[in-house]
Amino acid sequence: MDYVNPEKISLKDHPEFNEKWVQDRIAENPSILCLGDLILKDQERLQPRAGRLDLLLQDADSNRRYEVELQLGRTDESHIIRTIEYWDIEKKRFPQYDHCAVIIAEDITSRFLNVIGLFNGFIPLIAVQMMALRIENQIALVFTTVLDELNLGMEEDEEPAEITDRAYWENGRGTVATVRLADMCLELIHGFAPDLELKYNKFYVGLAKDSQPNNFALFRPQKKYLILEVRLKESAEIQERLENAGLEIMDYKKRDQRYRIRLTTTEIKENQDVLVKLMKDSYVNGGGILKERNTEQ
Repeated sequence: MDYVNPEKISLKDHPEFNEKWVQDRIAENPSILCLGDLILKDQERLQPRAGRLDLLLQDADSNRRYEVELQLGRTDESHIIRTIEYWDIEKKRFPQYDHCAVIIAEDITSRFLNVIGLFNGFIPLIAVQMMALRIENQIALVFTTVLDELNLGMEEDEEPAEITDRAYWENGRGTVATVRLADMCLELIHGFAPDLELKYNKFYVGLAKDSQPNNFALFRPQKKYLILEVRLKESAEIQERLENAGLEIMDYKKRDQRYRIRLTTTEIKENQDVLVKLMKDSYVNGGGILKERNTEQ
């Protein structure tokens, strides 16, 4: 393959490619936004007394909906207000869905990124910067998430969970054997975080250092196996790594960004390197190190 130097072009001032053209490209293939496996629910969706929503997308595997507003050129106040307004209308009309606002523009300045960031956490909001590239006589669109959704509220490691003990899991939810599987995982974790210990709660077995929760990994002993949950962004690379190791991914909790993996004694013993990397990545990228630093400050 030959290298071709692409040329960045502005769609706002382009005589041929307009906002409707971009809408149609996203509608044809919503995955180009890199927000997951999405399907088109509606385009130019009429809003009661409030104009039209550019695109309504839905996650193929859940009840998550994305209210998408597109703007060529630089984003402005009206674009932000319109995005939030349409998200609020759809949320009130269809409360059975989990709604997220998405703002797309060619240029999202640091000033407006800061303004959008003020809403983030209180309003589920994603900002995506779009770039159009000319490659010889062809055009390509590249979408980059510059502000991801921030979920405020109680995580498993912050909720006032009812404290239990090891016996609760050995004689109730799980068994002596499956709780030992959590011990085996803890031994692997001690290779990169030696001060952590198991913390037994009513709904899960977490991790803690000096009684301070650090739940980058959670354990749920069952009667015949252990469920390991690790907090990582969903990726094809992780999926392939686990499948090649013969490990069963039960599901991926998109809202909590957690993989749920089914483990037995044999699977833990035969896949120690894979599990160490998985949990260490979660520890580093899922908030483990940052959480400890913030606790120490």
